[in-house]
Amino acid sequence: MLQAAIDLLAERPQASMRDLATAAGVARQTVYAHYPTREDLIAAVIGHISADLTSRVDRLDPEEGAPAEALGQWLDLLWDVLAKYPILHTDALNGAPELDPQRHVPITDRLTRLIERGQAVGEFDDRVPPPWLAAAVVGLIHVAAAEMAAGRISTTDARRAFRTSALHLCRADRG
Repeated sequence: MLQAAIDLLAERPQASMRDLATAAGVARQTVYAHYPTREDLIAAVIGHISADLTSRVDRLDPEEGAPAEALGQWLDLLWDVLAKYPILHTDALNGAPELDPQRHVPITDRLTRLIERGQAVGEFDDRVPPPWLAAAVVGLIHVAAAEMAAGRISTTDARRAFRTSALHLCRADRG
């Protein structure tokens, strides 16, 4: 049911609970038994995507490899999750209920450690606090998704802009 909702809302962000039941091949009452409101369903979608992202992040070691290369792996991972879930670049999740703000902590903590390591070896800008840089990188992928959703940028251009901007943001000033 959840995957059917993710797929349908990616195509039709304003789909009704009835539409979701049809897409999942279940009765509408079954959908409501699991998700009493649309907000509950959206919260479950966000929770599912967050859990997938966290499990992928758990496989990356922020202490391994050259910091700039490791950051590139992080950026690719973030983009892969965005690509896997087209719902993230629609307005289906606009107005989503506030979820536990701690859900991003495993992601931002590891990214912050990577940035700290990059700063320590001079690869990343040390004039900016690492948590701010980590938050800015995450913010950039949200901007890329919003621009794609609005139709102002292609997926290819958004990926390139995200990667280039994030790497540029973090790199040490060479000038």
